[in-house]
Amino acid sequence: MTPAATKAAPSEDRRAAGPAVTKPVSPWDIKKLRRDFPALHQKIHGKPLIYLDNAATTQKPRPVIDAVTRFYELDNANVHRAIYELGERATQAYEAARQKVAAFINVPDWHSIVFTRGATEAINLVAYAWGRYSLGPGDEILVTEMEHHSNLIPWQLAARDTGATLRYVPLKENGTLQIEALDDVLTARTKLVAVVHKSNVLGTVNPVREIVQRARELGALVLLDGAQSVPHFQVNVQELDCDFLAFSGHKMLGPTGVGVLYGRPELLESMEPFQGGGEMISMVSMEQATWNDIPWKFEAGTPNIAQAVGLGAAIDYLEKLGMDRIEDYMHQLTDYARGVLSQLQGLTLYGQDSNSSSAIAFNLEGVHPHDLSQLLDQEGIAVRAGHHCAQPLTHRLGVSATTRASLYVYNTPDEIDRLAEGIERVRTFLGV
Repeated sequence: MTPAATKAAPSEDRRAAGPAVTKPVSPWDIKKLRRDFPALHQKIHGKPLIYLDNAATTQKPRPVIDAVTRFYELDNANVHRAIYELGERATQAYEAARQKVAAFINVPDWHSIVFTRGATEAINLVAYAWGRYSLGPGDEILVTEMEHHSNLIPWQLAARDTGATLRYVPLKENGTLQIEALDDVLTARTKLVAVVHKSNVLGTVNPVREIVQRARELGALVLLDGAQSVPHFQVNVQELDCDFLAFSGHKMLGPTGVGVLYGRPELLESMEPFQGGGEMISMVSMEQATWNDIPWKFEAGTPNIAQAVGLGAAIDYLEKLGMDRIEDYMHQLTDYARGVLSQLQGLTLYGQDSNSSSAIAFNLEGVHPHDLSQLLDQEGIAVRAGHHCAQPLTHRLGVSATTRASLYVYNTPDEIDRLAEGIERVRTFLGV
């Protein structure tokens, strides 16, 4: 058996014998909530859409769509530069979104919030603007075996360019981190720990508070990849005590093309700019330039204004639902999905951590994940197949790819049942 995998026993019945699973009840009116999402009310190949690829991107509710549309219809102007009313309205909307982000992750100083194109750009910003000036030969960067490529490749490049060394925290058989390995891989030479808060493949939630504390004792900085955590439960920067946090708007009901980097103000102040151009300057001559205050020092050129406004609307929507209720429902729905899928003949589930949620990776014996995903699409079911931008993790699992179903606030137990039925139809169709 591969690491972090469980496999259902064969059965003559369409499902293997297993414990009964109870359908969870959403803490909100799920039918009313789903009416807010236009994309969910369509048919794919003649079947109602079942959207289970939320770890890649979430669908957008009407209030977010309306906020972006309203900005372009009424407030479209460039920010910070104009002294006419339209420009002032655009600036006010853009900066109001920044303050919503700060409050959402409990940041006391909104100047610590930098808008980026997504978590990927946010992490690259730190790797370039901090890493290339702060790392050198003999220094170490610590990551984990479950990192998304966005929190791995920037550090591979930084290590290559500075002479620093990249080290890894390995995984246990159940898909959780070998925290005890920190005694060996976290040392006085460690300058940065870059760790995913929640795995996009296994749904594993890492003990980042403990990791931060251990790093603090040795004087290392900590960057958290919050792309999967911030949308699913309350992330409190002050409680976590991290130095950097990166996340994306489009994974939390917001538009694509906007993300967030939180950084400690003193770190952001000390860092060099990531890009040069308009807005990020204070004074410019033909020979030199000085930089704007944070966060604008890192927002060269015209930013994604409408997308930031849309992210603010997404935060309003999530806060209305309640992050505690979202977290609870995601755990219940994930437990139900694992219970249902574990009873399917020939299906292997990856990851066994009871605290994992939302992302469920699996393989059907005798069927390539790409084929399974394509055949499920014929049933109107959207799941992801591949290495999920985490090739070291899939290699650790002993496979080249998996199929992944990932859940969010508008998904229902009935959709999980549809997924199980679709997998059964694929198995029967292919005779595996």
